Amino acid sequence: MRTFMHGAAVWDVACPQRPSRVAGLTMAGFRVRDLDALRMVPHPAVTLLLEFGAGSPVLDCAAGRQQRGSIVAGPGFGSGGEVRARGENVECVQVRLSPVIARAVLGASPADLDGAVVSLGDLWGREASRIREQLGDISSWQARFALTDALLARRHEAGPPVDPEVAWTWQRIVGSRGLARVDELAADVGWSRKRLWSRFRSQLGLPPKRAMRLVRFDHAAHRLVAGEGAALVAADAGYADQSHLHRDVMAFTGATPATVAGELFLAVDDIAWPSRGTPAKSHVSRDLQLGRRRR
Repeated sequence: MRTFMHGAAVWDVACPQRPSRVAGLTMAGFRVRDLDALRMVPHPAVTLLLEFGAGSPVLDCAAGRQQRGSIVAGPGFGSGGEVRARGENVECVQVRLSPVIARAVLGASPADLDGAVVSLGDLWGREASRIREQLGDISSWQARFALTDALLARRHEAGPPVDPEVAWTWQRIVGSRGLARVDELAADVGWSRKRLWSRFRSQLGLPPKRAMRLVRFDHAAHRLVAGEGAALVAADAGYADQSHLHRDVMAFTGATPATVAGELFLAVDDIAWPSRGTPAKSHVSRDLQLGRRRR
């Protein structure tokens, strides 16, 4: 476990020593004594937060809504900068699920989340309580990761896969850092643009253009956190100009690029998810992996 310090924030962060048995699933463990109004920055993954400590995290959402305990959040959750996390003595395992595997793991489509957050208990019932108790009974972070991975792997094996065309399209979007074109993606899988939009949206929880915009933003935001200038990031990340980057960052976070560059939620990634940005392999046909058109 490593200690992460950012301003007044002090977090203990643990990482798994072994990769997950499920491609597209990553985890990190957090112990935070005082979590104070942390801005939730949108991320191109489904987020699963499994809390088990003496404290309890609280999400303050739009319109005064609150969510406590273990939660599931859809891709892009937190857009607009209206969600803050807080709590005392928080201990949790945070899981990031590629939208490609999320439906199988969750037992529900990310589209049902509609970019929002739901209680894990509402989704999994008594199983959510059991996993909380089991995590709390274990003293080792590596054992917690192993337990979580085994549970999610079983659910993944039993759940329905997404269409291989949809999985391939997502990997192309991630691999291009959000700079692919919908027309070209549809042509490569042999689908119409309308069919790709419909299948992608229903199975992954967001339409292709929104996915590309979110992936591009995530890449740009992490470069800002790394200390790169906004003008350079805008040019390299595919934005028309620096003003375009500014508008996109404001839309996703409610903050300027300069403010986002100091966000704790993003800064911790180099410790919690050191291999972030590497597209996970998906089980798609060889023809689709090669980008060959299908009829």
